[in-house]
Amino acid sequence: MTVAALAGVSACGGGDSGNEASGSDGKASRKPSASASPSPAKPKGPPMLLETITPQTDATVGVAMPVSVVFTDPVAAKARAGVEKHMKVSASKPVAGAWHWFGDKRADWRPKEYWPSGTTVKVEADMKGVANGNGRYGVRTYTHTFKVGDDVRADVSVSGHTLKVTKNGAAVRTLSINAGSAEYPTWNGTMAVIDKQEKVHMTSCSVGISCNKGDANYYDLTLPWDVHLTQSGTYVHYSTGDPNPGSGSARGSHGCVHLSMADAKWFYQQVKQGDPVTITGSPRAKAPADNGYAAFNLDWDQWLQGSASGEGTTATL
Repeated sequence: MTVAALAGVSACGGGDSGNEASGSDGKASRKPSASASPSPAKPKGPPMLLETITPQTDATVGVAMPVSVVFTDPVAAKARAGVEKHMKVSASKPVAGAWHWFGDKRADWRPKEYWPSGTTVKVEADMKGVANGNGRYGVRTYTHTFKVGDDVRADVSVSGHTLKVTKNGAAVRTLSINAGSAEYPTWNGTMAVIDKQEKVHMTSCSVGISCNKGDANYYDLTLPWDVHLTQSGTYVHYSTGDPNPGSGSARGSHGCVHLSMADAKWFYQQVKQGDPVTITGSPRAKAPADNGYAAFNLDWDQWLQGSASGEGTTATL
């Protein structure tokens, strides 16, 4: 089953993402004292603002989670190097990484390799006075701090009907699955978990499969234990139409990965935002890197092609 959503925003459900960009970690600013410095000069034009920064501050995420910054207004190509310069990523365990632009409003920063487990990361977007190249200028500083938790990974074999879970390098469990059909194949590649919900309302109409109740591919269901992988609607979850997945049943999905009820609940309890789920053996291509948080579906050279300032190393916290 599928439904379009990103960061908790869904055409058929979802809720607050909690990823809104917050100045100084969302703490209220103090009123200036009588001896405070004069206010800075008025910006030259209308403000350039950040719509969201993901992960949210104080979050604990997986090793494949990028930093994703979304601007409210387009950033011109000529201004992106300057904007990147003012978006500083620091880490308690320094790593190489780079920014990559998806269109003119979204910039993601990912490490060259997965984050080391246990790393604390700080993102400081000092946008004050920074130009977006389209007549807008930043007016504030945004700060988010998050932590990289246990190294939990899931490897899905579509042809083998298995999902293997490891934690900090040790095998944990192998679960039986079914994935997409020939008509609706599952995305290949590595997708960092976007979010998860105990229940999601899913309809075939919301993702363009079928709005005709008499069609064989029509569905309108609320399903449990949903781990969200792509904006286009890929989930790992339980499906009432495929209650006992595995090579014996070999029933296909509309692109999701199906687990039994018990396995879906267990998997839901193991994973968090940013944990990598890698799918192989499907006839479909890898998910686009901006279809959710699939940054590692681009190799490093491809990632750098979308960067205005190139590879750098994080400052040390």
